[in-house]
Amino acid sequence: MRIGLFGGSFNPIHVGHLALARQLRQVAGLDEVWLVVSPQNPLKQQASLLDDQLRYQLARLALHGEAGIVASNYELRLPKPSYTWNTLQHLHEDYPQHEFTLLIGGDNWEHFDRWYRAGDILRGHRVVVYPRRGSTIDLEHLPQNVTVARTELLDVSSTTIRTLTAQSEDITHLVPPAILPLVRKLYGG
Repeated sequence: MRIGLFGGSFNPIHVGHLALARQLRQVAGLDEVWLVVSPQNPLKQQASLLDDQLRYQLARLALHGEAGIVASNYELRLPKPSYTWNTLQHLHEDYPQHEFTLLIGGDNWEHFDRWYRAGDILRGHRVVVYPRRGSTIDLEHLPQNVTVARTELLDVSSTTIRTLTAQSEDITHLVPPAILPLVRKLYGG
């Protein structure tokens, strides 16, 4: 199978993540997209990060009945810190029958050269970059196995959801209905 790896903190998962995963699955020609719930990103500090397993459970609930999109806690079981290169190596060992494609936002692509073993990732894996508002992707100088997905720009963020929830604002249009009560409880003020 052709699996797209869409990693993130999903703190919390929201309708934008789902819409983007659906689009990426289609435009990148993937059988499945795995939403890989990540532990603390080595390049980011986030004090408001919920417990790893709780974020994974929210993702699982949000994706219930969603065809071709799967919540994955695979990276949570690996040694910390979490590096994409290590995750890819473990996935190839555990799932040699699958072909893995890395799905990353333009904001991450701008700093991809800072990723651990970035050159090795590019040499051994297909990478699909999706646009993010405020990010610039140099289409003229992309490595051979890197493509840009023409996906919709979605103005939804986990930060906004956390802020609105803490202020008791309406978030019904921003999170999947299955997790709405939990999100309100976990992030409410």
